[in-house]
Amino acid sequence: MIKILIADDSAFMRKVLSDLFAAQPDFEVVGTAINGRDAIEKVKQYDPDLLTMDVQMPVMDGLNALAVIMEIHPMPVVMLSSLTKEGTDETIRALSLGAVDFISKAGGSISRIDTIETDILAKCRAAAKANVRSAMAGARAAERAEKERAKKKSVSPVMRHIDLPRHAAHEAPKEPPERQPSPFASAKRENPLLKPRSKVFMPHSASSAEAAPPTAGGGKLVAIGTSTGGPQALQSVITRLPKDLPCGVVVVQHMPPGFTKSLAQRLDSLSAVHVKEAEDGDIIRSGCVYIAPGNYHMRVSGSGGARKIVLGQDPPVGNHRPAVNVLFDSVAPIGRRLVAVIMTGMGSDGTEGMKKIKAEGGYSIAQDESTSVVYGMPKSVVDAGLADEIRPVTDIARAIVAAVER
Repeated sequence: MIKILIADDSAFMRKVLSDLFAAQPDFEVVGTAINGRDAIEKVKQYDPDLLTMDVQMPVMDGLNALAVIMEIHPMPVVMLSSLTKEGTDETIRALSLGAVDFISKAGGSISRIDTIETDILAKCRAAAKANVRSAMAGARAAERAEKERAKKKSVSPVMRHIDLPRHAAHEAPKEPPERQPSPFASAKRENPLLKPRSKVFMPHSASSAEAAPPTAGGGKLVAIGTSTGGPQALQSVITRLPKDLPCGVVVVQHMPPGFTKSLAQRLDSLSAVHVKEAEDGDIIRSGCVYIAPGNYHMRVSGSGGARKIVLGQDPPVGNHRPAVNVLFDSVAPIGRRLVAVIMTGMGSDGTEGMKKIKAEGGYSIAQDESTSVVYGMPKSVVDAGLADEIRPVTDIARAIVAAVER
């Protein structure tokens, strides 16, 4: 039995959702909340297995409430949000904070719940199985270990000062005569062609990706696949990548249309590398991350500095579009120059593609169980014996860089 708490400022929505879940044999509605502050108190009171929460509520909105809940009582949360630009941005923030999934409210409210009730029930049943509490604990433990390693590296050796005896007979050396500047020195300083060029960074713009050099690093490429829990995992990994990463990165995150652009923009604002929603024909460049748009498969064609993104709407693969297997299949021929990463997500999308990658000599990294919200996709790869490394999410960026630099 899944104990569920419903948080929504609309009495109508609380009633509709309560009736929907109460009619199911595997759900028990333990309570309702009228705003974010009330939701926090009811979570403490009822200790539910699952919380559905509206993003926009008075007193305390869903995002602020979610941040508190993930800090004091991590648990599976499904957000309800509108399809407006503001709504999609808020949804991405919620997923980055740890929400497992979201339900889109067409037109700002669910006026015809019968049209999406199957989707609501499926998402909530799946979310209730998410390993949120242990994943959050695992990620925090890994982050503490990472900070401790960094702290040890930053400690400089203690230098002891030794006073040597001074003798009058030993005079301090005289200052050398002042050198006259070379007539060529000033010309060199004033020559604008010899001045170091600074990197121009233009967030949220395709032009910044176009300004970057074509992918280098010996023609290497990084390919990442993820699903449930992915936005938070991607934030942990991509924000740790260095701006001088010598190759491009392509990403498939299972997500419906309308949300991947907000995800890319948020990651771009937080990262040293440039992140964008992929467009058909994009040239893959070093230090740039390309996220497949919702409802489009993404493939990579070409080689070396001429690699480019190819988008298509051919049928879903394994009920997914974009599908990780489609991306992995397309990049497998890169062989030893490819680093493939599989992270948190339900099911096994990516395993078949990873088999082809390993057959071609590619390198693979899988997220570990302790930091995965859903240990499905990485588990499938690990169980198939296809993972060269199994890493907590906070270590994946470092593993990527090390693999690329080999």
